[in-house]
Amino acid sequence: MSRISRLPSSLLRAAACTGVAGLALTACGSGSGSGTASTGSGSVKVGLITKTDTNPFFVKMKEGAEKAAKENGVELSTAAGKFDGDNAGQVTAVENMVAAGVKGILITPSDSKAIVPAIEKAKAKGVLVIALDTPTDPESAVDALFATDNLKAGELIGQYAKAAMKGKSAKIATLDLAPGVSVGVQRHNGFLKGFGATDKDVACAQDTGGDQAKGQTAMENCLQKAPDINVVYTINEPAALGAYTALKAKGREKDVLIVSVDGGCTGTQAVKDGKIAATSQQYPLKMAAEGVKAVATYAKDGKKASGYTDTGVTLITDKAQDGVTSKDTAYGLENCWG
Repeated sequence: MSRISRLPSSLLRAAACTGVAGLALTACGSGSGSGTASTGSGSVKVGLITKTDTNPFFVKMKEGAEKAAKENGVELSTAAGKFDGDNAGQVTAVENMVAAGVKGILITPSDSKAIVPAIEKAKAKGVLVIALDTPTDPESAVDALFATDNLKAGELIGQYAKAAMKGKSAKIATLDLAPGVSVGVQRHNGFLKGFGATDKDVACAQDTGGDQAKGQTAMENCLQKAPDINVVYTINEPAALGAYTALKAKGREKDVLIVSVDGGCTGTQAVKDGKIAATSQQYPLKMAAEGVKAVATYAKDGKKASGYTDTGVTLITDKAQDGVTSKDTAYGLENCWG
């Protein structure tokens, strides 16, 4: 155990906050300053590093980790990048958490490849590192992965979209995440596989960063490039709602099929309201809870979690299609991000 881990908890928190200017974190103290927030108590310390602290998906993930930390008697510290893709911020967070003496780190990588050297250094110090939601590249860079099968999530909405088109010719737009993020690639490829299409069949592809405003701009660009688009795949529901806004402005919201992934409460409500046709629901609270539990087990008996644990995915729609298994929005709203 490092020297810093023997300091009083107040000094540990201060030490964890030092030099984290590159992060937008839940505050050390009163506001939106740099640092980590600690939850729970106990000598075993667990770190959670998410892509951002504003995306509702990661807010729910943090809630799951906080609850599990209390249940397992461990202390949780959290950090997040300023934006989706802030690898430098995540590297700093890893380094600070290792210095603070964490037993394990749970991380949703912003850049699946670029984060690997920092993870390797943490593992060399005896820290258990578990990826949540987004695999590293290679996946074996971490000890374990707790995540949705993102390829399957994409495949489900691809199968749904194909069935919903009922043989009509499709003009596809894909509103993707960003280069270098495995979760975005997997969902995109899964959608095309489920639809029975390839990238050659995509009329317009745009990156959105999973952001609603960028999703709207991307959809506007696609409508300029290919006005007859009638199927829209989106990386997540904020991007989907941005696409819907752009389509509505053109009077196209009724004749374009939008499908997405995430299954958050807002996104599921959008399915119920008819803005999104279907979404693949995943369960970030479960990912985080299982991750915290795995670190607590490692601290107790030295048993390391390993390999991939599928935390589940469910297709949510109120317009079920033959041959595609789904649940309605009543189920989706009851289980959104549980």
